[in-house]
Amino acid sequence: MSIAFENKAGPKAQQAVAVRVEGQRSVFFRCAFLGYQDTLYANRGVQFYRNCEIYGTIDFIFGMGTTLIQNSKILVRKPIQGQQNIVVADGSSNKFMHTGIVLQNCSIIPDIELYPYRYTVKTYLARPWKAFSRAIFINNYFDDFIQREGYMIWSINETNTANSYFAEFGNVGPGANATSRVKWAKGVINKDEVVRFTAEITKDEAVRFTAEPWLNASTWLPFTSVPYNKGL
Repeated sequence: MSIAFENKAGPKAQQAVAVRVEGQRSVFFRCAFLGYQDTLYANRGVQFYRNCEIYGTIDFIFGMGTTLIQNSKILVRKPIQGQQNIVVADGSSNKFMHTGIVLQNCSIIPDIELYPYRYTVKTYLARPWKAFSRAIFINNYFDDFIQREGYMIWSINETNTANSYFAEFGNVGPGANATSRVKWAKGVINKDEVVRFTAEITKDEAVRFTAEPWLNASTWLPFTSVPYNKGL
C-alpha cells in the first residue's frame, strides 16, 4: 500500500518496466507506477489495483494476468517524436485462458507534459499483443485525446485482430464515443466461430468482467481490507 514504483530510464530507453507482478491474488492500493514504455508488467496471476496512478507511453499496462484496475488514474505521457501511445497490451495467447486487462471507473488523461501535444501525438486504448488479446473498459472517463478508432494493430505482419476481444461499456468523456472504433474491436468467441460487433457491449456482458466473476473476489479480496466494487 502507498508505494511508488518508478523506472527513470526515460522515453528513449524503449522497454523499461517499473514493476513486474507474478504473484497470485496480488493487491495494490494507493500505489503509483511511473515509467514510459511497458511501465506495469501484470504478467501472471489474479491481480487487483485500486486508487492507483499509472504513468506511461507505449503498451504501459501489459501482461498475461487476470487483471482488474479500479478507481485509478491512467496518465499518458509524452513519448519521443514519431511514437504513439497505447494504454493496454494484453498477452492472452489462446481462447481458453481466463486472462485479460480490465479498467473500471478509471480516468485516462494526458499528463502535464503531453497535454499541449495531445492532439498531435496519437493515443490508443489498446492493441493486441497476442492472438486472443483482451482489453475491457467499463465506466471510465476518456479525455479528448483518445483516437476515434480506439485501437491499433500490433504490427503490419502480425495484426492479431481475428480473435481479439476489445470492448467498452458505460464510458464517458469526449474520447468515449465508440461509434467509429475499428471494426475488429470486439469478438464473441463461440467454439471456432468469431462474431464481430461494435466496441460497445451489453450490461450482461460487462458484468462478466467485474470483480466477482472476473477475480472470484468474494473468496479473498475482503480479507485484504482494500475497498472494491463488486459489480458495475
